[in-house]
Amino acid sequence: MLMHRILIHDDVGQAFVELALVLPIFILLLVGAAEVGYLAYVSIEVSNAARAGVAYGAQNHATASDTANIQLAAQKDAPNITSLTTPIVTQVCYCSPSTSISCASAGTTCLSPSHIIEYVEVQTSAPVNTVFHFPGIASSVTFRGYAIMRVEQ
Repeated sequence: MLMHRILIHDDVGQAFVELALVLPIFILLLVGAAEVGYLAYVSIEVSNAARAGVAYGAQNHATASDTANIQLAAQKDAPNITSLTTPIVTQVCYCSPSTSISCASAGTTCLSPSHIIEYVEVQTSAPVNTVFHFPGIASSVTFRGYAIMRVEQ
């Protein structure tokens, strides 16, 4: 009976030793998962911001050339990402099927039967510092978003 009690007490000590060995690894896994989740969130927000800006610009020819509001739409779509840089907006025009022309020229026309096809491109980027700094892993990452959409005719 006395031997049985001694074995029970030894098991409790062994459990604490195992906990002390496993707990740091478990905490590191939790911290890593939280960091990856945060970086995934920022990546999605940066991509969605580009998509929101291009969606605004693709409504019609007037909004396609409204660079300030395209940038504003992109920035408003990612309000939680404070490091989002000013989006780069580009207007691209083609004479169908593939001849590039200037969108800025008033009265630009294409030879018949071709017609002008207009696109809006938005590029976003956001440098992000990681919350936790691990040795050997970069402490800053830059996420980029890109979207292109044809303007409604």
